[in-house]
Amino acid sequence: MQGGKPFLQTVSERNTERNISEEKLSPQVLSNLLWAAWGVNRPATKGRTAPSARNIQEIDLYVFLAQGVYRYEAFGHSLQPVLGGDHREKAGMQPGVNKAPVNLIYVADFEKYGANASGDTSRQMVRSSAHAGFIGQNVHLFAASEGLGAWFRASLDTSAVAALLKLRPPQKVLYGQTVGYPSRRA
Repeated sequence: MQGGKPFLQTVSERNTERNISEEKLSPQVLSNLLWAAWGVNRPATKGRTAPSARNIQEIDLYVFLAQGVYRYEAFGHSLQPVLGGDHREKAGMQPGVNKAPVNLIYVADFEKYGANASGDTSRQMVRSSAHAGFIGQNVHLFAASEGLGAWFRASLDTSAVAALLKLRPPQKVLYGQTVGYPSRRA
């Protein structure tokens, strides 16, 4: 929870970077990225680094790396293995996604709405999309602070990703986000 650039400088440098090199992130940088994205910053109240209406916390963050696919477990700050092998080509349709060191996939689990479910799935989708956007902005700010590039994407084959991850019907793939060092750095 230390380091990075001053906040206003970080905001001024926040941008979308689509030209990501293949250079891997160190385990510490990846750890810091995931904590900044959707980690626990208030353990006593189970508060997270991004807001969630009614504290529903229905977004699951899947991490596609060259060695496998993982689900980020915020409360243990760990990566839970989902699939072995390189599946980054499924993380998006744009050139370069398959070579970027980190691809995040945002999945809403509507079962987590529980008693907060309105029965209106379109309203849940709106809330979940906003929650994913908050997390994505945290990723962009972390990337700007650390000299990384990031780009938030809606262009991905959500059905193929859902099948790959063996998601249940109440789980919906929302967005992808690619993160790594800008190509010009490599």
